[in-house]
Amino acid sequence: MIRTVLLGGRAGLHIRAASRIAIAAARQPVPVTVRTLSRPAVPADSVLSLLSLGALCGTELILEAYGRGADVALENLAELFAADPDAAGA
Repeated sequence: MIRTVLLGGRAGLHIRAASRIAIAAARQPVPVTVRTLSRPAVPADSVLSLLSLGALCGTELILEAYGRGADVALENLAELFAADPDAAGA
């Protein structure tokens, strides 16, 4: 299963956001990978791997997961990638 999402954080995918996403990804029932159009897939549960994508605000991210619970896992992580963790109240 594949899901595409635009990165919503104004500051891009920085360490705090990547940490939050990696923790959430580790809790999912299936492994999830993330890639950009120009970078290969990396595991979503690895902070350093997420940072290696060099994703800026508005970057198109392609999330992939397969197996039972993949749809829920992708939905959960897509919401985190699309949110701006630096916005007031986030």
